[in-house]
Amino acid sequence: MTDTERFAKLIDSSHNIVFFGGAGVSTESGIPDFRSVDGLYNQHYKFRPETILSHTFYKNNKSEFYRFYHDKMLCLDAKPNAAHLKLAELEKAGKLKAVITQNIDGLHQKAGSKNVLELHGSVHRNYCEHCRKFFDAEYMKAAEGIPMCDACGGPIKPDVVLYEESLDDSVITATIRYISQADMLIIGGTSLVVYPAAGLVHYYKGNKLVLINKGATDMDDSADLVLREPIGEVFSTISV
Repeated sequence: MTDTERFAKLIDSSHNIVFFGGAGVSTESGIPDFRSVDGLYNQHYKFRPETILSHTFYKNNKSEFYRFYHDKMLCLDAKPNAAHLKLAELEKAGKLKAVITQNIDGLHQKAGSKNVLELHGSVHRNYCEHCRKFFDAEYMKAAEGIPMCDACGGPIKPDVVLYEESLDDSVITATIRYISQADMLIIGGTSLVVYPAAGLVHYYKGNKLVLINKGATDMDDSADLVLREPIGEVFSTISV
């Protein structure tokens, strides 16, 4: 039996699956990640991406923040890939209970997933810092320079968790509940180095832990199955 066949068998025998995903889920949709060879960390900018995407930088250098954010974070033409679509199918079939994602692109929802916990927020939610009026991603994409509220003139901030900011407590609580109750946990497209998000997977106590990632992770030795193939290819072999 191949590893992919083992993966399919584990899914067939499970009824409370949770998926925990990172940037590698979206790279197959053309969205660059931060730490791979071709990721944003290895491109050249005036400031390093992790500096630009910090709370301090946002407060002190909004123009430069939004120049980067507009060019590199608003990938609104990206389409869900096979992994996103299959996860939505598994949810519709009642086998997958939650998608927990570190991504901010909204591709899981675009694919049809309903119960998506966004640990780091979403580019599709943006709020005026003064009056709290909501703005969608298209408004942000069309804005020149610093996006300003059309109601009160205040600056608009994306509802994404920047470096130096805390994760949402309610999202963390729900994530812990789903992972701790899961009979199967699939971790995909993440090197598990971004904390505190990566630490949440340790709440899983079952015996169907599957890791799908091109590179090694610190949890490989704890996994019941490790797959190194592209995540879209792995999920495309699954029949629901």
